[in-house]
Amino acid sequence: MKIKGSMRKEIMVEVYPNNLGRMDWDEAVKVCGELGDGWRLPTKSELNYLYENKDKIGGFKKEYYWSSTEFDDDSSWDQGFYSGFQFHHLKSSISNVRAVRDI
Repeated sequence: MKIKGSMRKEIMVEVYPNNLGRMDWDEAVKVCGELGDGWRLPTKSELNYLYENKDKIGGFKKEYYWSSTEFDDDSSWDQGFYSGFQFHHLKSSISNVRAVRDI
């Protein structure tokens, strides 16, 4: 599904149709890259937009999802799809993965 962002910021991405599973951040980056054709983890901003449109997009669990935006060397931002809150967690933590690519 392709989505276009809000008036605040133009976000144009195609969302991979399936949840790719639960994994640590390094594995998430690797799995998205292995999809080829520009698939990647969404940025923190893109992930928030996916959350705001989760019902329209479909296929999200009410759990955490990784973003590509790093907080520091050991942690990265993720988002709770039950609450909408964004947190930074250790990259060794387990979260869900949904890939995007630019359109």
